[in-house]
Amino acid sequence: MLIRCGYEITMSFEQPTALVCLLSVHEDRRADIRSQETAFTTPEVPMSIYVDLFGNRCRRLVAPPGDLMIWGDATVEDSGHPDPVLPWAREIPVTELPDSTLAYLMGSRYCETDRLSQIAWDHFGKIPPGWGRVQAICDFVNNHIKFDYLQARSTRTAYEVYHERIGVCRDFAHLAVAFCRCLNIPARYVNGHLGDIGVPVVEPMDFSAWIEVFLDGAWRTFDPRNNVPRIGRIVVARGRDAADVPLVNSFGPHVLKTFRVWTYEVGQAA
Repeated sequence: MLIRCGYEITMSFEQPTALVCLLSVHEDRRADIRSQETAFTTPEVPMSIYVDLFGNRCRRLVAPPGDLMIWGDATVEDSGHPDPVLPWAREIPVTELPDSTLAYLMGSRYCETDRLSQIAWDHFGKIPPGWGRVQAICDFVNNHIKFDYLQARSTRTAYEVYHERIGVCRDFAHLAVAFCRCLNIPARYVNGHLGDIGVPVVEPMDFSAWIEVFLDGAWRTFDPRNNVPRIGRIVVARGRDAADVPLVNSFGPHVLKTFRVWTYEVGQAA
C-alpha cells in the first residue's frame, strides 16, 4: 500500500529566528519513500539537514521576520499489516542489554522514574515479565487517562499525568515509557504519522505519539493511546521523551498561525 503524508505549518516571527525542525520521514523508512520527499518554505529560505544523536533527520533554517510557511510531503510504501503482536517476546535482563538501549532505562525530562518507581512496582511488579507485562502497562495507561485536546499542556510530566488522569497522546506515551523504565525495560518515545486506515475517520489529522519497547532483542511498537494494532505508522522521530523530538524547535518567540497534517492511503498510480 502507498501512504501519502505531509504537513503545512505557518508561524509568525518578530525577528530573524533560528529553527530546527523534526518533520521528515525517519531514516529507517527512507528506502520506502516512493515519491521524492518534498519540503519548502514560503518565503523561500536556505535549509540544511543533519542527523541527530537519535538518528532523526533535522532541518535547520532561519525564519525571517513576518510569516513563514513550512510545507512537506512524501509518499511511503507500507506493508499494510497491523502492528505485530508477539506475546512470547521476553524481557532482557539489564546485564544482557545492548549498550545502545541503556539510555532508555534512565529518567528524562518528562519521565520521572524516581517518582514513579514504587507506583510502577505496586501496579505491575507481580505480572510475569515479557510482552504481557508491557501490554498490561498500556492497558492501565489507556484506562487511567482521559483523552482531551483542550487539556493539553506542554509541561505536563508522566508523574503529573498519573495524578491528573487527563492528557493527549504524548501524555499516554510518557506515562507508559516511565512505567517500563521503572521495571528495567528500555522504552523510547516516538512521534510520527498515523492515519485512519482500518479505523473510523479521524478529523482533523495530527501527528501522533506512541512508544517502542525493547523486548526479545528488538524494538517493538506499543500504543497506549489507541491500544490496538494499527496500520501504516510512519516514524518521524524517536527520543527519550518529547523534549528530544519537538516538531519545531524555535530559538526565539513565535506565534503559530496554521497547522495542518495529512496521512492517507493513495492508489498505486500515485
